[in-house]
Amino acid sequence: MAYIKKVEASKGITWVEVPDAGLYLLCGCPSDSVKHLMRRGLIVPTEIDGTPCETGPNAILLSDIMLQNGQFSNMAEFPVLQMLYRQGMIIPGHPGNTGQRPLIVGAKEQVLAQMRYIYRGNYGLVSEEELQEAGLSHDEAHQMMRMKLKFAFGQIKPSNAFLDHCFVAQEPTEIRNGVMLKRLKVNLFELSYRDQSVQIDLNLGTDERFEPPYPLGLHNINRDYFGVVHCGDGDGWDPNRPCMGSILMYQGKIYLIDAGPNIERSLIALGIGLNEIEGIFHTHSHDDHFAGLASLIRADKRIKYYAAPLVRLSVVKKLSALLSMDESNFYHYFDVHNLACDQWNNMDGLEVMPLFSPHPVETTLFIFRTLWKDGYHSFAHFADTVAFSVLDGMVTEDPDALGISPELAAKVKQDYLYKADLKKIDIGGGMIHGQAMDFADDPSDRLMLCHTARPLTAQERKLGSGAPFGTSDTLIPAYQDYSLRLAWEFLSIHLPNAPTHALRMLLNNRTEVLNPEAIILRADDIPEYLYLVLTGTVETVHGETEITSNLYAGTVIGERSGLYKTPCHRTYRAASFVQALSIPTPLYREFIASNDMFQDIERLRDFRVFLDRTSLFNDGISYATRNHIAQHQETLTVARDHRFTDVDFNALYLIREGEVERYLGEELIETLGSGDFFGEELAFFQSHTLFTLRCTTDVTLHKIQKEALENIPIVRWKLYEAYQRQMHNIVQLDGDEEEIFQWRPSFNIGVEILDEQHRRLLGMGSTLYRAMLNSEQELVEQTLERLINFAYYHFHTEENYLVEIRSSLLAEHRALHRAMLGELKQFKHQATAPGFTNHEETFGFFKRWLLDHILREDIKFAPINR
Repeated sequence: MAYIKKVEASKGITWVEVPDAGLYLLCGCPSDSVKHLMRRGLIVPTEIDGTPCETGPNAILLSDIMLQNGQFSNMAEFPVLQMLYRQGMIIPGHPGNTGQRPLIVGAKEQVLAQMRYIYRGNYGLVSEEELQEAGLSHDEAHQMMRMKLKFAFGQIKPSNAFLDHCFVAQEPTEIRNGVMLKRLKVNLFELSYRDQSVQIDLNLGTDERFEPPYPLGLHNINRDYFGVVHCGDGDGWDPNRPCMGSILMYQGKIYLIDAGPNIERSLIALGIGLNEIEGIFHTHSHDDHFAGLASLIRADKRIKYYAAPLVRLSVVKKLSALLSMDESNFYHYFDVHNLACDQWNNMDGLEVMPLFSPHPVETTLFIFRTLWKDGYHSFAHFADTVAFSVLDGMVTEDPDALGISPELAAKVKQDYLYKADLKKIDIGGGMIHGQAMDFADDPSDRLMLCHTARPLTAQERKLGSGAPFGTSDTLIPAYQDYSLRLAWEFLSIHLPNAPTHALRMLLNNRTEVLNPEAIILRADDIPEYLYLVLTGTVETVHGETEITSNLYAGTVIGERSGLYKTPCHRTYRAASFVQALSIPTPLYREFIASNDMFQDIERLRDFRVFLDRTSLFNDGISYATRNHIAQHQETLTVARDHRFTDVDFNALYLIREGEVERYLGEELIETLGSGDFFGEELAFFQSHTLFTLRCTTDVTLHKIQKEALENIPIVRWKLYEAYQRQMHNIVQLDGDEEEIFQWRPSFNIGVEILDEQHRRLLGMGSTLYRAMLNSEQELVEQTLERLINFAYYHFHTEENYLVEIRSSLLAEHRALHRAMLGELKQFKHQATAPGFTNHEETFGFFKRWLLDHILREDIKFAPINR
């Protein structure tokens, strides 16, 4: 008899059920995982005791790795909502509410990150103080919290109030009713029940991506002067369509309105390369409008981020919770532009007005307009709205009661009925979405009804239309060819020393539209034409390794092979409709020769080819950006046995040839080779380096200045991943349950009494962390009090030791100790405040204490260093 059933639902998503144990486990939950289960028949409508509901999972196994190939691996918000509401686990009196709560299973760090991210996804900003941080006055923040608490049924609850969790490590762990789970290695698990077992592999292959559950097709869109391309009209529960979203075109530039699941696949389907995105206008932080942000970080420029401050702060806090990163990092990945609500914000002729919309999280609608010969033409994107009946039910005259004032309700209704040439509205219904018939008297010229999983009713079809994927609406036509402007910009960057008249000669060539999957240049061929990519996405397949990567606008295909009449080493294929300027190879060769540019081209090409072989630079970076990096690097040769010190870390170092060993104290951590890098912790993350680096051979390095890299989000993100991996290798969050903050031999400074006290400090940190995890507030307060008292004692012991050895570091350490005690007291104030749930901040606090205090400061007076 088979006790365990396993189904591969999609790449990176597996379904495992053990009916005898009552376990239905969703393994891997990237965005749209619920839709994949629906399409596979693993979530279906049903009825229990006459109550309609759905089947589905009751537990989720998380990926050990938050990001795989640039996509979020763990997004449990919608799977949890499906369990709580569509299965009825949280609905009072519902037959699905048996007392069992959704179970989140996985590595401790990932489980805690999901708990924090779900908390922010449910509520957004959670206090009047946070609302004031976003710019609201005291009275405005009070009114906003009244509304938010009304949506939250009177109470903002931590995630562990409605979710269970289970941490899984290498040893078998019982997750439910005799079902055991253990980790075999990263992202590979074994689930067993009675005498049967299955393996669950959540790893994506090198070239694999999480797939959309719905077909998208391939489209060749027009670049209008002012127009809209529709990239979704479904909702988070529609397995056949992408979520509601729009792409706005203005004067040849492309802007996203929201970034839902699978946004990168949607862009490819529409023939838009990621690096063509000028900016994103963001309505709110729910996953069906938020999940694509990771794809935007893969761009080679900081995409402009437009939002009202309330929305932006809500998004920042949710993304930071999801990725366990400091909130300030958001501003390294996006070029943030705040928008003022209820007024027109002018961005080089495109005007946008955000309007507040009542929702559980901070939300604005957008109206866009621009001037034309007959006046302003406008487009309104209204996601998410609320039904007028729900709005009326929230109205109260009492300024302190939960709900909203009559004046605010009237303003919201008036805003919803703003007259636009084209208006796209949310008609999802229920407690937090709009109703189509509320817009029956809307004066707009055209309505598009979106954000629903069901077909439109006959009455709704008389009111408005749908917005199928890939369709577009032209508000002002273009009477110019924007591709020529792009070609001029790209050629000017690629060939900065070329005279203007010569560039104009190259521009006087044919612009071609290449069909999806067309081979542009085959490996081993010598090209007759070079292609300057203007729009779309090109896939490269490396001849020897068969590794693929994507190239975007600004790339020149076939340049070296054409110049030197040598066979190409890779195949280039159109992944979407691609627009490219085709330049005859003999003409380009003569152009380069007559302008004496062969040496410059070869120098840049050699460095670009090397970058293409590294994990840091091999994907999504245009020729123009690689050329910029090449112009801000210098090549160094370092002798064997050379040791790098702090003064060397003012840039990123990329190893071209040779080997470098990385040590923590006397412990060898890893050996770096060609294509690896170091120096990111000081150059990019303002952290003292904790490592010693020694050359085991003669080494050739590329020293790249920080300024050349800091505005390339995909590079900065990969550096951040590497930095986090190093830090977590030192302090393991998934260690022994009794000792979360594990002691390593490298932490010993060689002074027995101080080493013992450092161990005790970390032991107290483990106790505090577990107490917070289990919501044991009394133990949290007791442990913090003991920790402060012991810190006084420890610092006094250290200072006496420094007096004893007559150290010149005494004054410096006394000042440091005072600062650390102040930081500890401030942390106690935060951690004992009502509602504090940031376990990662606790972990981060003690990690900083350990790394900076012990390894950076106390090691200075260790006997070996005196």
